[in-house]
Amino acid sequence: MKKLMAGACAALWIFAGSYAGPGAGPDADLGANLSANLGAGLGVTIAGALAQSDGQAPQASAGETARALFEAYWASEMRADPFLATTSGEFAYNDRLPQVAPADYARLNEARADFMARLEALDRAALSPADRRNADLMAFILRHDLALAAFDPWRIPFLADSGFHNDVGYVVSAAPFRNEKDYTDYLARLEAMPGYIDQHIENMRRGLADGFTQPREIMDNILPSFAAQIKDNAAAHPLYEPFNAIPETIPARRRKALKRRANALLTDDVIPAFSRLYDFMREEYAPAARDSVGADGLPDGEAYYEALVRYYTTLDDVTADEIHAIGLREVARIRAEMNAVIRETGFRGDFSAFLDFLRTDEQFYARTPEALLERAAWLAKDADGRLPGYFRTLPRQPYSVEPVPAEIAPNYTTGRYVGAPLDAARGGQYWVNTYNLDKRPLYALPALTLHEAVPGHHLQIALALEIEGAPAFRAQFYPHAFGEGWALYAEKLGVEMDFYQTPYDDFGRLSYEMWRACRLVIDTGLHAKGWTRERAIDYLASNTALSLHNVQTEVDRYIAWPGQALAYKMGELTIWELRRKAERELGEAFDIRDFHDAVLVNGGLPLEMLRTEIDAYIAAAKTR
Repeated sequence: MKKLMAGACAALWIFAGSYAGPGAGPDADLGANLSANLGAGLGVTIAGALAQSDGQAPQASAGETARALFEAYWASEMRADPFLATTSGEFAYNDRLPQVAPADYARLNEARADFMARLEALDRAALSPADRRNADLMAFILRHDLALAAFDPWRIPFLADSGFHNDVGYVVSAAPFRNEKDYTDYLARLEAMPGYIDQHIENMRRGLADGFTQPREIMDNILPSFAAQIKDNAAAHPLYEPFNAIPETIPARRRKALKRRANALLTDDVIPAFSRLYDFMREEYAPAARDSVGADGLPDGEAYYEALVRYYTTLDDVTADEIHAIGLREVARIRAEMNAVIRETGFRGDFSAFLDFLRTDEQFYARTPEALLERAAWLAKDADGRLPGYFRTLPRQPYSVEPVPAEIAPNYTTGRYVGAPLDAARGGQYWVNTYNLDKRPLYALPALTLHEAVPGHHLQIALALEIEGAPAFRAQFYPHAFGEGWALYAEKLGVEMDFYQTPYDDFGRLSYEMWRACRLVIDTGLHAKGWTRERAIDYLASNTALSLHNVQTEVDRYIAWPGQALAYKMGELTIWELRRKAERELGEAFDIRDFHDAVLVNGGLPLEMLRTEIDAYIAAAKTR
């Protein structure tokens, strides 16, 4: 599934693709000749590398051939997805939107199949270990992109809390606005927005005809995110925001002209297109959406869910039944630990009564959005200061603490990390949801901070941006089981870091771990075992201290995004298994800072590749 680099815990809209960028589809300039261009244009570098020597130049080495292939592949992906290009720090396509017609997706898949064939033709034995790793990662990406593309997931271009209708806002936050060209590029994107929206409407009509839709039962909670894009005043629309801070280096006359053009485009074209979209979603899509809630209710849904399970866990041999059983065992283990913490607090009452106490006592909730953000910021800086004792390599990119944008906050998750390219005008962002303050408990904030900021998502993703000598696609590759597993591991690492100061903080951590264990049970229950939405809500509410509002938004997220919720626990359990193995085999020679380097410095990896890396780290450490 495509996922904003801008958000490592959250995804945006297509159930296919292995990057953190929003959208897919070939660039308009490629048109119907994309495949030919890839062979004759983008593929020039490859062709040169693969060509036999004609006596005038030496034949390319296997490594040169591989690196040319990686470069051409990434150039193809960037042209196909201008949003991915922007969030990756490549700004040559900032005046364009993804082309999202069915024929565009077909051409993109044809190009990917061609790259897969070229990759399989490489002489792997002649490659360096680094290039073999790069080739293995590219093969993983392409294999899953092609497998998921067979289900035409573009027919459902939105999730419970985000989608094509609001992903442009995320991309804008990663784009530069330093000179007049930056603004004219953005205006070109705004000009193209109505056609982009209308094509998605046609894609969703195809989904309605095929029975490939989101479930009707969750649509009432999704519709407000579409309505939020309709504003009476263009200057109040989030997409106008860059024009509120035009640099004074641009002449005053030109600044006024840019603002007038933006206002006109939003008033006359973009906002009316969003209004058409909302009318379609409310009057046509929601009433005709499918009755079932599980992915197994979609056409060819069982096979689709199996493919999603393999993609999000990065494991080819795991089944929904096995994951469900793992989840049940984890729920039982964590429940015992939670009961021990309740006894430590001295609370008199059973588990249910303690949850009610946590959900209703005012001492656990901030009174103002500013107070919640200030507490999150203090915790983030506290975590920063503890890092050197646990990590040898730290990223250069900073991060900030920000509120979740108001237009998406009501049905949005509690927090999220929003990344940025290294040369962006901002650093990473740790988003905290300040909507419904009485549903945002302070006792959960320490675990949330470790997960979203450091040593969780920001540390891991920012380090991946700094990998030296690796192909560009590596910096944007986000294998969910690795990224989300690492962030969940970071929550428990906080115990060793002495980060949790009260039993309530520790219960918040355990509640978050229980939340992720419940995901294994609920996701497989919903999508493979016939669970209802009500059963999933009851299960999550009775096992965690999450507010009931959060419980509802979370379950709707799992329904709308099959398989992704499995990544967290499956990845975390693997990382802890590998750490225990390293501790056992290295004994007193084990250094947690070296272990964390071994996990992180190569960027995101599928879990089986991570096992290979840790085995190599253990072997090397034994020889020191």
